[in-house]
Order: sequence, then structure tokens, then C-alpha cells
Amino acid sequence: MGVTAPFDAPSPAADPSDRDANPQFVLPLVLHLEKADPPARTDALQTSARAVLTMLADPRARDEGEWAQAMRSWEDARIRKVVRRARGGEWRKAAELPGITVTGSAAEVRVYPPIPLDGWPKELAKLQVSGTDLSDPEDVGLPAVPADLPVLWLNPELEMSAGKTMAQTGHAAQLAWWQLDEAQRKEWEQNGFALAVRTADPARWAELTAGPLPVVHDAGFTEIAPGSCTVVADHPALR
Repeated sequence: MGVTAPFDAPSPAADPSDRDANPQFVLPLVLHLEKADPPARTDALQTSARAVLTMLADPRARDEGEWAQAMRSWEDARIRKVVRRARGGEWRKAAELPGITVTGSAAEVRVYPPIPLDGWPKELAKLQVSGTDLSDPEDVGLPAVPADLPVLWLNPELEMSAGKTMAQTGHAAQLAWWQLDEAQRKEWEQNGFALAVRTADPARWAELTAGPLPVVHDAGFTEIAPGSCTVVADHPALR
């Protein structure tokens, strides 16, 4: 369970027409997935989105920080994210590489500074890109979302693997981040990048995609058709 998921959002650092000609980088995300105790699907989706935001906000990824050049190179091309899974010793080795581990209710996702598309470190290159999918407990409904909480709304008409969807929620969180001002970003960071992931009903989805909120349009390299709208980033400051 893990896929490359580029999307077609415009880069803040380069003309969109130049993105494919630039060197291609990816943002790796690794989900801690033990066979005996996997996290719930929604927990993993929320945690992957928060992991992307945590990387974007980290001082090492901004200005003259040690990861800043890699971040700029990544944003100058397609905004690719790759989700893989690790367990046991694989997870322990992956956790030793420079990066940030973000935890949810039970999910753990480690995000790393961007790397060249063909330049994976061996500890991550050998990790599985397919595997057991995730689900939410059938006997426990998802709680209602407070009105002031950012929500990443999933397209109700698409079926995507957990890995693909984790990348898509990361994309949506990043689109929201790009549209916020510094004060709004700081407030979100101080709240631990609290957010919810939910699947919209069809009528609500039609309203969301017709409005001003950021929408992820997938490049269609894996699982779904090019141009598919996958997630809407519904941040209160952008409504």
C-alpha cells in the first residue's frame, strides 16, 4: 500500500509549463503498519495530511534551513508524494533517517525532506509499495466535525487505496497551506494542524467543487483517471 501520487496544482516557485522540464523530486511518507495492530484508515489519512503540513512549517524546510533547497526543487516540479509502509525493523531503520514522525490517535507517519525521483535511500527504497489496506471500525462512527475545524473532503465517487488517499489528503492540506497567510498558518500550527478527513455526500461534493476552495486534480498516473478531483480542502479561513 503505497503509491506515487503527483497532482497538477500550480507550483508557487515556477511557471506550471516548466514543471515537467525541471528535475523531479518526491516527498516520501512512511506509514508504520504492523500486521497485528494496523491504524484506522481515517486516522492514517489525517495523520499523513498533518505530516505534510508539519514538514512545510518546519524551520529546516524554509528560508535557509538544511532542507530548504530540497523543498524548493520539489516545488519547482510536480508535487509528488510517495507513501510506503514499514513494520518492525524496517520502521526502526526508517525512523533513523532525517525526517519528522507525526502521530495521530494510533497512526504514525514519518515524512522526509524531498529526494530525487530516482535517488531513494536504501532504507526507504526497499519498503513495500503495496500491502494490506486499511479500514475504519464498522461499529464506531466518525464523530461530527466542529464548524471551525478544517476538513479535507474526499470525492464520494472515487475508490482509492489507503496509500493513494493518504497522498491525496497530503496534497489537499498543502493547497490550503499555500493559500493561507502567515498568521493563519501560525494559528493552525499552534493547534497541532488539527483537521478532519471525511467523505462528502454527492450533493455536498457538487457544492464544494463549485466553490472557491482548493481542489486537488490528480495527474492520473496511478489508480484514477487524469484530472480527477480527489479532495477539497475546506479550511475555515478560505470559505
